[in-house]
Parts: sequence; structure tokens; C-alpha cells
Amino acid sequence: MKVLYTAEATVTGEGRKGHGSTNDGRLDTDLSVPKGVGGDDGPGTNPEQLFAVGYAACFHGALKKMAREAKVKVDGSTIDSKVSLRSGDDGLDIAVELHVTVPGLPEEEVAKLVEAAHQFCPYSRATRGNIEVTLTSSTA
Repeated sequence: MKVLYTAEATVTGEGRKGHGSTNDGRLDTDLSVPKGVGGDDGPGTNPEQLFAVGYAACFHGALKKMAREAKVKVDGSTIDSKVSLRSGDDGLDIAVELHVTVPGLPEEEVAKLVEAAHQFCPYSRATRGNIEVTLTSSTA
């Protein structure tokens, strides 16, 4: 495969309770551990929040591409994402919920676009079969 872009980042400190930055300086943030995972819920972000934003942004791009190909408008569309860190008998895992809102289109058409975006989105492709991803959609 041809590489189109590579993000580079470094984390220092104590992992989830450290500091993360990208090599280009566009992201430079402290990391904190949420109370739900035994942390102090400090002022920094956490990996689940970063993943939630990244997945939602990527999925939104995929949705817009599918809409262009279908020659429909998805103006005002939004992606709300939730990334949950879960504990089970065999350790920790994550689960994702993506809620897609596209005003002005019939619900069936939105559902088709969401499924097409899920097949195309690089984040969806990378996680397929590895984590639970729940997709929902609405028109308002």
C-alpha cells in the first residue's frame, strides 16, 4: 500500500498519566487518568477521548464521501461518539458507539449512508472484528 500520511507522537511520563505531543507541535497535551479507572480525574485528556474524536472525525469524512458519491447533501450532519473502556474476566477492552445525525434526509437513506461509511472508514476497517462498534442514526 502507498502511505498517504503518517502521524508521529511521543508520550512521556507514566503513560496514561503523562504528556503527549505530536512531532509537528499541533497536539501537545497532558494526560490524566479518569476516576472510573482509578485515577485522579486530572485536567488532562485521556486515550479514550482522543480515540473518540479521531474515530468520529474519520467517520464523518467517510460519511461525506459516501454522500458525494450518492449525490445527496449531508449539510449539518454530526457524529457523536462514545468510547468506553471496559473490564471483563479476560482483561480490558474498548467499545465504540457512533451516533450519526443527518437532518433533512429520510431515515432509510441515512442508514444506507452510515453503513457505506462504516465499510469505507479506515477506523472502522481497522477495528472490525476487534472491538464492539454500535452505529445509530437519526434525522434530527
